Amino acid sequence: MATLVEIVPYDQNWPHYFSAIEFKLRQLLASEVVAIDHIGSTSVPGLPAKPLIDIDVTLHGLTDIPAASAALIKAGYQPRGNRYDDDVWAFMQRVSTPKQRVYLCPPENETHRRRLVFRDYLRNHAEIAEEYSLLKEQLAKKFPYDGDRYTAEKGRFIADVINRARSM
Repeated sequence: MATLVEIVPYDQNWPHYFSAIEFKLRQLLASEVVAIDHIGSTSVPGLPAKPLIDIDVTLHGLTDIPAASAALIKAGYQPRGNRYDDDVWAFMQRVSTPKQRVYLCPPENETHRRRLVFRDYLRNHAEIAEEYSLLKEQLAKKFPYDGDRYTAEKGRFIADVINRARSM
């Protein structure tokens, strides 16, 4: 069954939800954690988003992925795999409010770096965040039950923003 691509107004509780999730993940994954970052649209103040907290967990290395994966699965996260062959493993927690998507990343991972560059650029450039907001709303209406297409169609905009940020 396809899931609705739902975009909701910014919720000022999202940073608080992230903090609570971060605390639990640090307890769960303990010594394997290097950093835990709030990513995605819920990490940008004022930006409408899917009601889903996206989190990157940077581990010490690829060898920590199996143990961290097992800990997440035991805690009720659903494994989603390494969908893009980029050494980033995704996990969903659908029973929480809001839902959570946790990504396990090795250090120096390019996908993780790109996410932080994009997030930080949107946080510091309100006009670009507004453009992104409008694009997301349009795509959610155009592809209401096709999350993969919704995500793919944002790709060019995201790449352009990352290139702009890195050229500064």
